[in-house]
Amino acid sequence: MWQPSSPTTEAAPQSPPASRQGSIANLAGDDRRNRNPGRRFGQIVRLKPEYVQEYKACHAQVWPEVLKQIRDCNIQDYSIWWDDKSGILFATFKYVGYDYAGDMERMAGNPKVREWWRMTDGYQESFVEGAVSSEAGEPAWWKPVEEVFYQP
Repeated sequence: MWQPSSPTTEAAPQSPPASRQGSIANLAGDDRRNRNPGRRFGQIVRLKPEYVQEYKACHAQVWPEVLKQIRDCNIQDYSIWWDDKSGILFATFKYVGYDYAGDMERMAGNPKVREWWRMTDGYQESFVEGAVSSEAGEPAWWKPVEEVFYQP
């Protein structure tokens, strides 16, 4: 499973320039700070046409426990897009933690998340050969796709 590269560390200046004094970057008073620029992910799955309205409705009111677990597992900028012609759902997110496998184990360990997966998997068809469900783990339910361009 993917592991992020080592964090970037940089020494904070002892006396920040006047233009940066009082900035948020210097409020912590740390001599060093770690930053993980994150890794972007893209995934696809097919939405069954008979469940479009149910899928949209449940995602309009995602359970708070699920949203909290996503944040607690270092996932940011998570969105899901739907193409009405092909039925494809395209999900993208950024992982900003340092232990992807561990964070995904914590995600899967949450009973509310597993309940959410059981509900939403019923609305979907996986493109991954041999995939059974999100809860089953490998092979993954959502098919990873390759990023071929990014403009930061």
